[in-house]
Amino acid sequence: MRTADFDFALPESLIAQSPARPRDAARLLDLTAGAPADRGVLDLPGLLEPGDLLVVNDTRVIPARLRAKRGEAAIELLLNRAEGGGVWHALARNAKRLRTGDVLTVQGAPELAPRVVERLEDGAVLVDFGPDEAALLAALEVAGEVPLPPYIARPGGPGAADREDYQTVFARNPGAVAAPTASLHFTPRLLAALEARGIERATVTLHVGAGTFLPVRGEDARAHRLHAEWGEITEATAARLNAAKRLVAVGTTALRLLESAAREDGSIAPFRGLTDLFLLPGHRFRSAPLLLTNFHLPRSTLFMLACAYAGTERVRAAYAHAVASGYRFYSYGDACLLRREESAP
Repeated sequence: MRTADFDFALPESLIAQSPARPRDAARLLDLTAGAPADRGVLDLPGLLEPGDLLVVNDTRVIPARLRAKRGEAAIELLLNRAEGGGVWHALARNAKRLRTGDVLTVQGAPELAPRVVERLEDGAVLVDFGPDEAALLAALEVAGEVPLPPYIARPGGPGAADREDYQTVFARNPGAVAAPTASLHFTPRLLAALEARGIERATVTLHVGAGTFLPVRGEDARAHRLHAEWGEITEATAARLNAAKRLVAVGTTALRLLESAAREDGSIAPFRGLTDLFLLPGHRFRSAPLLLTNFHLPRSTLFMLACAYAGTERVRAAYAHAVASGYRFYSYGDACLLRREESAP
């Protein structure tokens, strides 16, 4: 399976630099029946059925980017995943300057004094911030930066508006370094319309890691490995999912977690732990028949997931339509609604 098969041309002008205002004013490409249909996110209630259950990710983005020093050497840390006991898996810029046992000074929060536990491959490190999680989160609010994707240009760094814009209305559990972007479109107005239509929602948690949006660089897509991400589906939530008329996954993160917990018969088991599930064409999806998602990067694992879910040729044609019609792409961009294709090639 060639990575090049998941490439496509995208004008830079279509990469959204800020969200639609209001958020639910974004466009929605409907791929649930026949030819692609141009709609708006506010049309979503009418595209779903009473009794449908939206599955949303309640992870909360933390200001995970820290600027630090080892002596005079500048080090940038992007906290990626909590490992427990105050230890974090992080991606480090200038990682070659780090050694096990080094204690770093964090700009704006000298009280943190993180210690390097281990250097890993690909610029990753394990860093010990100490066991006081509340103190770390409080320090991140002061010293950390919102880890916007690199395609959102902020010459002076993320602004105050990004702290709110890059957080979903469902955000409750801190731990993500990237937003579950399909959920960025939801507003109290849209939620009220969905509830009035008889559409309920359930929350799961998947702390989105920094590797989610990285392009696949090797020639063989199957050789790519995702960074593991922590997720949870409680017993009570699993029971609601299994009793629902139809599941609608809001975002690829919710779908990946559902598929990680799905049994052979399509029921959802409770889940708590790490998942590195990489969904490629050929995967047999067992959970949600509908997926709401944004438009993703060429050669990315998320674009591959969309192709696996709804069929490669159908998704490629839909993306070509989106480009020709001026849809806005990526995290702050527009959305599409996909129907699962049972035998997606």
